Amino acid sequence: MDEPIRRGGRPRRSSAEVLADAAAELFLEQGYGRTTVDQIAVRAGVSRATFFNYFTAKSDVMWLELDAAVAGLPGHLAASTEASAVRAVEQALLAAARAHDPERVPWAVAQAEVMGIGSELVAGVAVRVMAQHGAVAAFVAGRTGEQPGSLWPQTVSGAMLGAAAAAFGVWVADGVARRPLVEYVAAALTPVVGGLDAP
Repeated sequence: MDEPIRRGGRPRRSSAEVLADAAAELFLEQGYGRTTVDQIAVRAGVSRATFFNYFTAKSDVMWLELDAAVAGLPGHLAASTEASAVRAVEQALLAAARAHDPERVPWAVAQAEVMGIGSELVAGVAVRVMAQHGAVAAFVAGRTGEQPGSLWPQTVSGAMLGAAAAAFGVWVADGVARRPLVEYVAAALTPVVGGLDAP
């Protein structure tokens, strides 16, 4: 389904990336609220139907990079042979950070104020964090024999995802000076893991 679109002499990008870039241009030019799905599709050179092949709503186009970064997290958790559930979550988050394309910075976070995204930004982050929170809590619960809603799985998931999200935000804000994302995530997780996985 993800047939790359050629635009001029630029390197080939996926259709989703072309749509996301078109949306970013329009959001910067006229603001998030004034931009329609039809306008994004026209700017990308595709049909409205093609837009909905990749995104369920206009707001989802803001999160292409973040969604790609965390898509592999459940798989990393399921494949882990690490005895400690906390260390397994750490390794999965680091693997997700390593897999993130360093050239695809989430513009929704970096340019939210300029684009007038506001409440849509907060809602989008909340939906994605809660989805990952549930997956991590369920993994920890499966390792410990507790219920996912119990205090320990919820604490591990909340603390570790919170640290990783903070690292992601700082990485975006660092601009041209930013180092690889995995370095930020590792630095943020180290003290959290040390506390949660203490003997």
